[in-house]
Amino acid sequence: MHSASCFIKACRGEEVPYTPVWIMRQAGRYLPEYMEMRRSVSNFLELCKTPTLAAKVTVQPVERLGVDAAILFSDILVPVEAMGVPLEFKEGEGPKISYTVESLKDVEALKVPDPATTMDFVLETVRRAKGLLAGQVPLIGFSGAPFTLASYILEGGGSRYYLKTKTLMYRQPQVWHALMEKLTDTVIAYLKAQVEAGADAIQLFDSWVGALAPGDFREFVAPYIRRIVREVKATGVPFIFFGTDTASLLRDIASMGVTVVGVDWRIELEDAIRMMGDRVSIQGNLDPCALFMPKDALEKRVAEILRQGRLARGHIFNLGHGILPQTDPEMAKFLVDTVHRLSKR
Repeated sequence: MHSASCFIKACRGEEVPYTPVWIMRQAGRYLPEYMEMRRSVSNFLELCKTPTLAAKVTVQPVERLGVDAAILFSDILVPVEAMGVPLEFKEGEGPKISYTVESLKDVEALKVPDPATTMDFVLETVRRAKGLLAGQVPLIGFSGAPFTLASYILEGGGSRYYLKTKTLMYRQPQVWHALMEKLTDTVIAYLKAQVEAGADAIQLFDSWVGALAPGDFREFVAPYIRRIVREVKATGVPFIFFGTDTASLLRDIASMGVTVVGVDWRIELEDAIRMMGDRVSIQGNLDPCALFMPKDALEKRVAEILRQGRLARGHIFNLGHGILPQTDPEMAKFLVDTVHRLSKR
Protein backbone atom coordinates (compact mmCIF):
# COMPACT_ATOMS: atom_id res chain seq x y z
CA MET A 1 0.00 0.00 0.00
CA HIS A 2 1.18 3.53 -0.76
CA SER A 3 1.17 4.43 2.96
CA ALA A 4 2.01 8.11 2.44
CA SER A 5 -1.16 8.67 0.43
CA CYS A 6 -3.22 11.66 1.53
CA PHE A 7 -6.31 9.74 0.40
CA ILE A 8 -5.66 6.69 2.60
CA LYS A 9 -4.83 8.87 5.60
CA ALA A 10 -8.06 10.85 5.17
CA CYS A 11 -10.02 7.59 5.01
CA ARG A 12 -8.65 6.69 8.42
CA GLY A 13 -9.13 10.14 9.91
CA GLU A 14 -5.42 10.97 10.11
CA GLU A 15 -3.99 14.46 9.65
CA VAL A 16 -3.53 15.41 5.98
CA PRO A 17 -1.94 18.47 4.29
CA TYR A 18 -4.98 19.07 2.07
CA THR A 19 -8.37 17.53 1.36
CA PRO A 20 -7.97 14.67 -1.12
CA VAL A 21 -10.42 14.48 -4.01
CA TRP A 22 -11.52 11.86 -6.50
CA ILE A 23 -14.53 11.84 -8.79
CA MET A 24 -16.99 8.97 -8.97
CA ARG A 25 -17.39 7.39 -12.36
CA GLN A 26 -14.11 9.08 -13.25
CA ALA A 27 -13.69 7.51 -16.67
CA GLY A 28 -16.47 7.90 -19.16
CA ARG A 29 -18.07 9.82 -21.95
CA TYR A 30 -16.97 13.22 -20.67
CA LEU A 31 -13.32 12.34 -21.51
CA PRO A 32 -12.39 12.38 -25.22
CA GLU A 33 -9.56 9.92 -24.59
CA TYR A 34 -12.09 7.48 -23.15
CA MET A 35 -14.37 7.86 -26.16
CA GLU A 36 -11.47 7.13 -28.47
CA MET A 37 -10.74 3.91 -26.59
CA ARG A 38 -14.44 3.01 -26.45
CA ARG A 39 -14.61 3.18 -30.26
CA SER A 40 -11.87 0.56 -30.51
CA VAL A 41 -14.18 -2.18 -29.12
CA SER A 42 -17.64 -3.40 -30.07
CA ASN A 43 -19.40 -2.78 -26.74
CA PHE A 44 -18.96 -1.56 -23.17
CA LEU A 45 -18.54 -5.02 -21.64
CA GLU A 46 -15.76 -5.83 -24.08
CA LEU A 47 -13.90 -2.76 -22.83
CA CYS A 48 -14.37 -3.92 -19.22
CA LYS A 49 -13.08 -7.38 -20.16
CA THR A 50 -9.94 -6.19 -21.96
CA PRO A 51 -7.42 -5.52 -19.16
CA THR A 52 -4.88 -3.64 -21.29
CA LEU A 53 -7.57 -1.11 -22.24
CA ALA A 54 -9.45 -1.09 -18.91
CA ALA A 55 -6.21 -0.35 -17.03
CA LYS A 56 -5.48 2.60 -19.31
CA VAL A 57 -9.01 3.92 -18.81
CA THR A 58 -8.54 3.56 -15.02
CA VAL A 59 -5.56 5.93 -15.02
CA GLN A 60 -6.91 8.47 -17.54
CA PRO A 61 -8.56 10.71 -14.89
CA VAL A 62 -5.39 10.69 -12.76
CA GLU A 63 -3.40 11.94 -15.73
CA ARG A 64 -6.04 14.43 -16.90
CA LEU A 65 -7.44 15.75 -13.61
CA GLY A 66 -4.79 15.18 -10.93
CA VAL A 67 -7.15 13.36 -8.56
CA ASP A 68 -5.79 11.72 -5.40
CA ALA A 69 -7.04 8.21 -6.11
CA ALA A 70 -7.93 6.11 -9.14
CA ILE A 71 -10.98 3.89 -9.24
CA LEU A 72 -10.95 0.62 -11.11
CA PHE A 73 -12.67 0.77 -14.48
CA SER A 74 -15.29 -1.98 -14.50
CA ASP A 75 -19.03 -2.33 -13.91
CA ILE A 76 -20.95 -3.13 -10.73
CA LEU A 77 -22.80 -5.97 -12.49
CA VAL A 78 -19.73 -8.01 -13.41
CA PRO A 79 -20.24 -10.38 -10.41
CA VAL A 80 -23.87 -10.98 -11.42
CA GLU A 81 -22.83 -12.21 -14.86
CA ALA A 82 -20.20 -14.45 -13.24
CA MET A 83 -22.98 -16.02 -11.13
CA GLY A 84 -24.71 -17.19 -14.30
CA VAL A 85 -27.12 -14.31 -14.92
CA PRO A 86 -27.31 -13.19 -18.58
CA LEU A 87 -26.16 -9.57 -18.86
CA GLU A 88 -26.37 -7.27 -21.87
CA PHE A 89 -25.50 -3.62 -22.40
CA LYS A 90 -27.37 -1.94 -25.25
CA GLU A 91 -25.96 1.38 -26.41
CA GLY A 92 -27.79 4.22 -24.69
CA GLU A 93 -30.15 1.91 -22.77
CA GLY A 94 -28.18 0.72 -19.75
CA PRO A 95 -27.91 -2.89 -18.53
CA LYS A 96 -30.52 -5.52 -19.36
CA ILE A 97 -30.81 -8.72 -17.33
CA SER A 98 -32.94 -11.73 -18.17
CA TYR A 99 -33.23 -14.01 -15.14
CA THR A 100 -36.26 -14.87 -13.02
CA VAL A 101 -36.11 -15.42 -9.26
CA GLU A 102 -39.40 -16.79 -7.97
CA SER A 103 -38.32 -19.70 -5.78
CA LEU A 104 -35.41 -21.18 -3.85
CA LYS A 105 -34.68 -23.34 -6.88
CA ASP A 106 -33.94 -20.21 -8.92
CA VAL A 107 -31.49 -19.03 -6.24
CA GLU A 108 -29.87 -22.46 -5.99
CA ALA A 109 -29.18 -22.39 -9.74
CA LEU A 110 -26.92 -19.36 -9.27
CA LYS A 111 -23.22 -19.96 -8.66
CA VAL A 112 -20.88 -18.41 -6.13
CA PRO A 113 -18.11 -17.89 -8.67
CA ASP A 114 -14.36 -18.15 -8.17
CA PRO A 115 -13.09 -14.64 -9.05
CA ALA A 116 -9.73 -16.01 -10.21
CA THR A 117 -11.39 -17.92 -13.05
CA THR A 118 -14.65 -16.08 -13.80
CA MET A 119 -13.55 -12.48 -13.19
CA ASP A 120 -9.84 -12.86 -13.91
CA PHE A 121 -10.01 -9.92 -16.35
CA VAL A 122 -10.90 -7.59 -13.46
CA LEU A 123 -8.00 -8.84 -11.36
CA GLU A 124 -5.63 -8.43 -14.29
CA THR A 125 -6.92 -4.88 -14.77
CA VAL A 126 -6.11 -4.19 -11.10
CA ARG A 127 -2.57 -5.50 -11.54
CA ARG A 128 -1.97 -3.57 -14.77
CA ALA A 129 -3.47 -0.35 -13.39
CA LYS A 130 -1.23 -0.61 -10.32
CA GLY A 131 1.74 -0.88 -12.65
CA LEU A 132 0.67 2.17 -14.64
CA LEU A 133 0.01 4.21 -11.49
CA ALA A 134 3.47 3.31 -10.16
CA GLY A 135 2.54 4.31 -6.61
CA GLN A 136 1.51 7.87 -7.52
CA VAL A 137 -1.97 7.43 -6.03
CA PRO A 138 -3.93 4.54 -4.50
CA LEU A 139 -6.27 2.35 -6.52
CA ILE A 140 -9.86 1.85 -5.32
CA GLY A 141 -11.46 -1.49 -6.13
CA PHE A 142 -15.22 -1.89 -5.91
CA SER A 143 -18.31 -4.01 -6.24
CA GLY A 144 -22.03 -3.50 -6.34
CA ALA A 145 -23.66 -4.28 -2.99
CA PRO A 146 -26.04 -7.24 -2.55
CA PHE A 147 -29.24 -5.17 -2.45
CA THR A 148 -28.39 -3.23 -5.59
CA LEU A 149 -27.29 -6.39 -7.41
CA ALA A 150 -30.46 -8.19 -6.29
CA SER A 151 -32.63 -5.32 -7.50
CA TYR A 152 -30.99 -5.38 -10.94
CA ILE A 153 -31.60 -9.13 -11.19
CA LEU A 154 -35.21 -8.94 -10.00
CA GLU A 155 -36.21 -5.83 -11.96
CA GLY A 156 -34.28 -6.81 -15.11
CA GLY A 157 -32.51 -3.42 -15.06
CA GLY A 158 -33.04 -0.06 -13.40
CA SER A 159 -36.32 0.72 -11.64
CA ARG A 160 -38.28 3.59 -10.16
CA TYR A 161 -40.30 1.80 -7.48
CA TYR A 162 -38.44 -1.54 -7.04
CA LEU A 163 -41.80 -3.27 -6.91
CA LYS A 164 -40.54 -6.75 -7.84
CA THR A 165 -37.65 -6.43 -5.41
CA LYS A 166 -39.79 -5.36 -2.47
CA THR A 167 -42.52 -7.87 -3.28
CA LEU A 168 -40.00 -10.72 -3.01
CA MET A 169 -38.67 -9.27 0.26
CA TYR A 170 -42.13 -8.98 1.81
CA ARG A 171 -43.87 -12.08 0.42
CA GLN A 172 -41.00 -14.56 0.19
CA PRO A 173 -38.43 -13.57 2.80
CA GLN A 174 -36.85 -17.03 2.74
CA VAL A 175 -36.09 -16.67 -0.96
CA TRP A 176 -34.90 -13.08 -0.45
CA HIS A 177 -32.45 -14.05 2.29
CA ALA A 178 -31.16 -17.00 0.27
CA LEU A 179 -30.47 -14.66 -2.66
CA MET A 180 -28.76 -12.10 -0.41
CA GLU A 181 -26.58 -14.81 1.18
CA LYS A 182 -25.40 -15.97 -2.22
CA LEU A 183 -24.74 -12.43 -3.43
CA THR A 184 -22.89 -11.64 -0.19
CA ASP A 185 -20.63 -14.69 -0.57
CA THR A 186 -19.90 -13.61 -4.15
CA VAL A 187 -19.12 -9.99 -3.25
CA ILE A 188 -16.81 -10.97 -0.38
CA ALA A 189 -14.76 -13.31 -2.57
CA TYR A 190 -14.64 -10.73 -5.37
CA LEU A 191 -13.49 -7.85 -3.16
CA LYS A 192 -10.90 -9.95 -1.35
CA ALA A 193 -9.50 -11.02 -4.74
CA GLN A 194 -9.22 -7.35 -5.78
CA VAL A 195 -7.28 -6.56 -2.59
CA GLU A 196 -5.00 -9.53 -3.20
CA ALA A 197 -4.42 -8.26 -6.76
CA GLY A 198 -3.34 -4.87 -5.39
CA ALA A 199 -6.36 -2.64 -4.62
CA ASP A 200 -5.47 -0.15 -1.85
CA ALA A 201 -9.05 0.57 -0.76
CA ILE A 202 -12.49 -0.85 -1.49
CA GLN A 203 -15.80 0.89 -2.20
CA LEU A 204 -19.15 -0.88 -1.98
CA PHE A 205 -21.73 0.78 -4.23
CA ASP A 206 -25.27 0.31 -2.92
CA SER A 207 -26.68 2.65 -5.53
CA TRP A 208 -30.38 1.94 -4.92
CA VAL A 209 -30.50 1.23 -1.19
CA GLY A 210 -32.01 4.67 -0.53
CA ALA A 211 -35.27 3.27 -1.90
CA LEU A 212 -35.76 1.34 1.36
CA ALA A 213 -37.51 2.35 4.57
CA PRO A 214 -35.07 2.32 7.51
CA GLY A 215 -36.76 -0.67 9.11
CA ASP A 216 -36.57 -2.68 5.89
CA PHE A 217 -32.91 -1.73 5.52
CA ARG A 218 -32.15 -3.05 9.01
CA GLU A 219 -34.05 -6.30 8.48
CA PHE A 220 -33.34 -7.21 4.88
CA VAL A 221 -30.00 -5.59 4.00
CA ALA A 222 -27.83 -4.41 6.90
CA PRO A 223 -26.76 -7.87 8.16
CA TYR A 224 -25.23 -8.65 4.77
CA ILE A 225 -23.35 -5.36 4.55
CA ARG A 226 -21.96 -5.91 8.04
CA ARG A 227 -20.60 -9.31 7.04
CA ILE A 228 -18.98 -7.92 3.88
CA VAL A 229 -17.40 -5.06 5.81
CA ARG A 230 -16.11 -7.35 8.56
CA GLU A 231 -14.54 -9.89 6.20
CA VAL A 232 -13.08 -7.42 3.68
CA LYS A 233 -11.75 -4.99 6.31
CA ALA A 234 -9.84 -7.92 7.81
CA THR A 235 -7.51 -7.57 4.80
CA GLY A 236 -6.37 -4.23 6.23
CA VAL A 237 -7.64 -1.84 3.55
CA PRO A 238 -10.05 1.09 4.12
CA PHE A 239 -13.68 0.30 3.30
CA ILE A 240 -15.93 2.96 1.71
CA PHE A 241 -19.71 2.58 1.55
CA PHE A 242 -21.74 4.66 -0.87
CA GLY A 243 -25.43 4.82 -1.65
CA THR A 244 -27.70 7.50 -3.09
CA ASP A 245 -30.54 9.17 -1.18
CA THR A 246 -29.46 7.56 2.10
CA ALA A 247 -30.02 10.45 4.53
CA SER A 248 -32.54 8.39 6.54
CA LEU A 249 -30.10 5.46 6.77
CA LEU A 250 -26.85 7.19 7.75
CA ARG A 251 -26.97 6.36 11.46
CA ASP A 252 -27.37 2.69 10.62
CA ILE A 253 -24.67 2.79 7.93
CA ALA A 254 -22.20 4.42 10.31
CA SER A 255 -22.71 1.59 12.80
CA MET A 256 -21.62 -1.15 10.37
CA GLY A 257 -17.87 -0.77 10.78
CA VAL A 258 -17.11 1.00 7.50
CA THR A 259 -14.13 3.38 7.31
CA VAL A 260 -15.77 6.01 5.11
CA VAL A 261 -19.39 6.82 4.22
CA GLY A 262 -20.13 8.57 0.93
CA VAL A 263 -23.14 10.90 0.90
CA ASP A 264 -24.93 12.65 -1.93
CA TRP A 265 -26.03 16.30 -2.22
CA ARG A 266 -29.52 15.71 -0.81
CA ILE A 267 -28.22 16.31 2.71
CA GLU A 268 -25.93 19.02 4.06
CA LEU A 269 -22.54 17.51 4.81
CA GLU A 270 -22.55 18.93 8.36
CA ASP A 271 -25.95 17.32 9.05
CA ALA A 272 -24.62 13.95 7.86
CA ILE A 273 -21.57 14.37 10.10
CA ARG A 274 -23.76 15.13 13.13
CA MET A 275 -25.80 11.99 12.45
CA MET A 276 -22.76 9.72 12.14
CA GLY A 277 -20.37 11.30 14.64
CA ASP A 278 -16.67 10.51 14.62
CA ARG A 279 -17.09 6.80 13.95
CA VAL A 280 -16.43 7.27 10.23
CA SER A 281 -14.80 9.62 7.76
CA ILE A 282 -17.05 11.18 5.13
CA GLN A 283 -16.94 11.43 1.36
CA GLY A 284 -18.83 13.95 -0.74
CA ASN A 285 -20.92 15.73 -1.61
CA LEU A 286 -21.03 18.12 -4.59
CA ASP A 287 -24.03 17.86 -6.91
CA PRO A 288 -22.60 16.69 -10.29
CA CYS A 289 -24.68 19.44 -11.95
CA ALA A 290 -22.65 22.03 -10.04
CA LEU A 291 -19.89 21.43 -12.59
CA PHE A 292 -22.08 23.43 -15.00
CA MET A 293 -21.97 26.51 -12.75
CA PRO A 294 -19.81 29.56 -13.51
CA LYS A 295 -16.38 29.05 -11.97
CA ASP A 296 -16.80 31.68 -9.25
CA ALA A 297 -20.09 30.10 -8.10
CA LEU A 298 -18.55 26.63 -8.16
CA GLU A 299 -15.62 27.84 -6.07
CA LYS A 300 -18.02 29.18 -3.42
CA ARG A 301 -19.85 25.84 -3.37
CA VAL A 302 -16.54 23.98 -2.97
CA ALA A 303 -15.45 26.29 -0.14
CA GLU A 304 -18.69 25.64 1.75
CA ILE A 305 -18.38 21.85 1.41
CA LEU A 306 -14.77 22.04 2.61
CA ARG A 307 -15.87 24.15 5.59
CA GLN A 308 -18.46 21.58 6.57
CA GLY A 309 -16.08 18.69 5.90
CA ARG A 310 -13.66 19.98 8.54
CA LEU A 311 -16.20 18.88 11.16
CA ALA A 312 -15.69 15.23 10.19
CA ARG A 313 -13.13 12.77 11.48
CA GLY A 314 -11.73 12.82 7.93
CA HIS A 315 -13.09 14.24 4.66
CA ILE A 316 -12.58 13.16 1.07
CA PHE A 317 -14.04 15.57 -1.46
CA ASN A 318 -16.18 13.93 -4.11
CA LEU A 319 -19.27 14.37 -6.20
CA GLY A 320 -22.51 13.15 -4.66
CA HIS A 321 -22.82 10.67 -7.54
CA GLY A 322 -21.18 9.95 -10.88
CA ILE A 323 -19.86 12.67 -13.15
CA LEU A 324 -22.26 13.44 -16.01
CA PRO A 325 -21.28 12.60 -19.62
CA GLN A 326 -21.91 16.19 -20.76
CA THR A 327 -19.35 17.61 -18.29
CA ASP A 328 -16.50 19.69 -19.67
CA PRO A 329 -13.24 17.97 -18.57
CA GLU A 330 -11.75 21.39 -17.93
CA MET A 331 -14.42 22.04 -15.30
CA ALA A 332 -13.57 18.74 -13.62
CA LYS A 333 -9.90 19.78 -13.62
CA PHE A 334 -10.86 23.18 -12.22
CA LEU A 335 -12.79 21.43 -9.43
CA VAL A 336 -9.83 19.26 -8.42
CA ASP A 337 -7.41 22.19 -8.49
CA THR A 338 -9.83 24.35 -6.49
CA VAL A 339 -10.28 21.71 -3.78
CA HIS A 340 -6.50 21.36 -3.46
CA ARG A 341 -5.91 25.12 -3.38
CA LEU A 342 -8.66 25.97 -0.90
CA SER A 343 -7.96 23.10 1.48
CA LYS A 344 -4.18 23.44 1.93
CA ARG A 345 -3.41 23.59 5.61
